[in-house]
Amino acid sequence: MFARFSSFVTFVYISLAVATPLPDPSPEIELIERASLATVYSSCKAANTVALTFDDGPYIYETQISDLLTKNGIKGTFFVNGNNYDCIYDDRQINSLKHAYAAGHLVASHTWAHKDLSTLSFDQIHDEMWRVEQALSRILGVSTAWMRPPYGNYNDLVRQVAKQRNQSLVLWDFDSGDSTGSTVQQSEDAYKQLANQHPSNVLALNHETYKTTADSVLPYTIKTLKAKGYKFATVAECLGLPAYHSTGTPGKKDGSWTC
Repeated sequence: MFARFSSFVTFVYISLAVATPLPDPSPEIELIERASLATVYSSCKAANTVALTFDDGPYIYETQISDLLTKNGIKGTFFVNGNNYDCIYDDRQINSLKHAYAAGHLVASHTWAHKDLSTLSFDQIHDEMWRVEQALSRILGVSTAWMRPPYGNYNDLVRQVAKQRNQSLVLWDFDSGDSTGSTVQQSEDAYKQLANQHPSNVLALNHETYKTTADSVLPYTIKTLKAKGYKFATVAECLGLPAYHSTGTPGKKDGSWTC
């Protein structure tokens, strides 16, 4: 009798458990879940402002670009890789990064090896991010607050990792086309059209790895946008946020600084 009653109770318990729907997540839980994702910025906030950004370095044209910007009273933003066109720990690239940083340009993360983060696992995304963070801390003594995902590709997993690593994602709202096959004339025409349309602000994507960008497109861009009365700023400045989480003393190169 006891065995039959016990079985009946178990059956009722299981039936109720199956039949009873789970409650919907509370608004508080949904808010926490949303808060666990890094913020994504794709445009500036400051009016009449252009943020010129340069991806995929450090490379052989970084110092040239940095000096051209400085000569024109402009602070740019360099989103750098650890091991893409060159190794970030090569002496030449260390010197170019220090030169740009000392001039007041913002140096931020473009991840280690320029992989499509949206195709990677949780651990792989962390690895792509922390290795370049470590390099920037060693070389410049900074803790970066900004990360541009390669190809502009990201998903919620990327945003979760970026949030854990205390970084915001930065995209763009104008592409010069230098990395997708545009000729110098096409890139200049695109900037001319942009200037004539005169949006309130611009977050422009360029790449520091092309001689044509450094030699031709960038000088034209600066002249054209200045003529329209635009001010120039780093990504952090155009968003009204700090450039870095912290700044400190760079490290001294040793045998562990390798790609």
